Amino acid sequence: MNSDPSAGKPPPSELSRRTVLATAGAVGVATALGAGCAPQSPFQSAMEIPMDNEALEGAVSVRIRVNGKDVNLKVDPRTTLLDCLRESLQLTGTKKGCDHGQCGACTVHVNGRRINSCLTFAASVDGDEITTIEGLGTPEQLHPMQAAFLQCDGYQCGYCTSGQIMSAVALLKEPVGPSDADVKEMMSGNICRCGAYLNIIKAIQQVRKA
Repeated sequence: MNSDPSAGKPPPSELSRRTVLATAGAVGVATALGAGCAPQSPFQSAMEIPMDNEALEGAVSVRIRVNGKDVNLKVDPRTTLLDCLRESLQLTGTKKGCDHGQCGACTVHVNGRRINSCLTFAASVDGDEITTIEGLGTPEQLHPMQAAFLQCDGYQCGYCTSGQIMSAVALLKEPVGPSDADVKEMMSGNICRCGAYLNIIKAIQQVRKA
């Protein structure tokens, strides 16, 4: 009998921390850029979202326009916009980070303005226009900010990237000074735990100057 505990295990060279991180990072960035790797959701093929909570006591009707599509649904009044997007509409590019409005991973646009969707009730945006990372660009035609993040390597694990990009795009229409310090101040609500801030600022400034 072979008593070697390492028998059957792959050599260290076949599975390294770098390999795992590289794979995870590639998946995260693809999602953040709205590459549409997930299977087609009901939202992509239907305007009406069938809900199982018709009998839910106190459920309210909400009509919103998400990434150019009209959506009608019923939600618990306590449902956040973040959970509505992720759970009901399967738009998982918007990330749940802290769930307390402190990290910015859940940033989306409501009527063109950036907001933390984890702090916003879905019922409160009834009749509004919502844009998520999936509605910003496509793999074939990236938004200039998405392209800049790729060119400037403005990400590592990719988890915060969708929120960073959504905030950066909104920043383009806001009164912001020309310096890197001005941009850093306006992006202070978006945390990158990997510390890719220098390249994030570089990407934003590249688009602003263009």
